[in-house]
Amino acid sequence: MLVSQFEGAKGMNRLLSKCVIWMLAAWVPVSALFALPDSVRLTLPPYVYAVCGTSTALYFDNLVLSQTPESLRFTVVCDVKGTHEARRFSLTPAAGDAGEHPLTITVRDGNGIELGKASTILRVAPADAGAGKALKLLIVGDSLTGASLYPTEIHRLMGSPGNPILTMLGTSGAAKAPIAHEGYGGWTWRSFLSQVVEKPGATYRERTSPFLFVELGKTNLDLDRYFNQTLGGARPELVTFLLGINDCFGLGTKTGDPAAVDVGIDSVLSNADRLVGAFRAALPGATLGIGLTTPPNSREGAFVTNYKGAYHRWEWKLVQHRLVEKLIAKYGGREGEKLTLIPTELFIDPIDGYPVDNAVHPNNAGYRQIGTSFWCWMKWVLR
Repeated sequence: MLVSQFEGAKGMNRLLSKCVIWMLAAWVPVSALFALPDSVRLTLPPYVYAVCGTSTALYFDNLVLSQTPESLRFTVVCDVKGTHEARRFSLTPAAGDAGEHPLTITVRDGNGIELGKASTILRVAPADAGAGKALKLLIVGDSLTGASLYPTEIHRLMGSPGNPILTMLGTSGAAKAPIAHEGYGGWTWRSFLSQVVEKPGATYRERTSPFLFVELGKTNLDLDRYFNQTLGGARPELVTFLLGINDCFGLGTKTGDPAAVDVGIDSVLSNADRLVGAFRAALPGATLGIGLTTPPNSREGAFVTNYKGAYHRWEWKLVQHRLVEKLIAKYGGREGEKLTLIPTELFIDPIDGYPVDNAVHPNNAGYRQIGTSFWCWMKWVLR
């Protein structure tokens, strides 16, 4: 068995190895949360996704809670051929790799002492999965969705040979059809459940949730009416959600009180449950995918530019990592309910996927990586 290791920025090694272990990432009790300032807390979702013939990469910094990821050594064990680079493990599955492959990652310090191990299943979809099928997709999210860039990448990928015939649903989107979604800057899980703005000419940020209808002074969450009235009867086979930044960003000021952070995240997940539950009731046959909240820009300078020293990268990294852990604990292993997690947080480059001056919003390359993460998951669902 061949095993390659990542050691800081010491170049690239080749990996061809076989996984032998499958286990979910360890759950961390609240008493241990933030107990060590550099505790790595290696975290993986139950499944990660790829497509035969498409290049993708898993970024080591996004796996761990560490202020110095460059000092860590990572070992990836998988029977799908990949390449270790300075900050990531990249792979382009071959046609024969379609299927499920155990993948295990071990992290060690510079002295070789093991700090953590976690396992997942790499699900590789055939390049022609879903070819020619009619597919209706609804994307729900905040400003990352509202920018329309990762939805545009999904549409571009779906437009290549061997893909479904995609129809994107929603009342918002890019200036030109056919890019559509329900994505709005500043919105939270709660916004979609409760935001009502009766104001002519309201901006995208101020508008009433598309899923709410007000009659006789009463506000109703009515997804059947949304599909029948707003979308003209169209119902999606796939629904994705990418939320959490606006819900939890303020919790970064509470990282000295781990219990308060957990209480805040649990409140957010209660709202997520309500919205996801409403979609499940309205669309019993659809597959729902929850994107794991994306990591911050690796540069503290981006936070200085945006928040002038009032809020720091490490504060948000602590909260974002904890949110991912709790999302995995709550929604992992529910594929039997047609409810799955999408590892959107793992496959975005925290350096080259972000501009130098924005703390949480990617650049074009980063948005494309998010779009590819969603597309790989969709291809697996459609296989």
